[in-house]
Amino acid sequence: MKSNSLKDLGALRDAMRAAQAEAAAARAREAAEAARRERERHAFAHAVGPVTPMKAPRRAERTAPLPTPEPRQRELDEQAALREALSDEVDVETLLLTDDGLSFRRPDVGPDVLNKLRRGQWAIQGQLDLHGKRRDEAREALSSFIRQAHQQGRRCVRVVHGKGHGSPGKTPVLKSKVQRWLAQRREVMAFAQAPGPQGGAGALVVLLASK
Repeated sequence: MKSNSLKDLGALRDAMRAAQAEAAAARAREAAEAARRERERHAFAHAVGPVTPMKAPRRAERTAPLPTPEPRQRELDEQAALREALSDEVDVETLLLTDDGLSFRRPDVGPDVLNKLRRGQWAIQGQLDLHGKRRDEAREALSSFIRQAHQQGRRCVRVVHGKGHGSPGKTPVLKSKVQRWLAQRREVMAFAQAPGPQGGAGALVVLLASK
């Protein structure tokens, strides 16, 4: 038993010595690496010479607010979609009421609402004048105007299409087209010919859906 214990102690002592030797070798390698890096740093400093740190450049302070980002590409896409969506060929005559002003209302809009439009009892909150515009220009302008007015929460607007005095045959070219276009807009709940003080036969009073 005593012989075995001495052997175990000897093995433990040898393991401890091996571990100590390995630790000392590791410390020596670390010291050698640190010395190498220090030599390289001194060699670089000697080769480059004295170095003066550069001063940080002065930056102008921004005083004007940044412009609000505008979704221009989305607006262009929407305009292109609107040009395709509003057709001149859509037959909306069956939706127009057969009165002198060829009024229009959705099925869920009561006749009393339309009567108020005819009599000018709704406050006009915006106006679009289409005088002098070609067909495509007028269609795009009308689409943008209706969309923006609805987004702004406006309920009643006026669209001036003219009486056609300057058109061939003295007929209002845009009038029937504007009626078709308006009837295709989901925001439009009703429209009627404007009363005399608000433009008469040369304009329409348009009721928009609530936002």
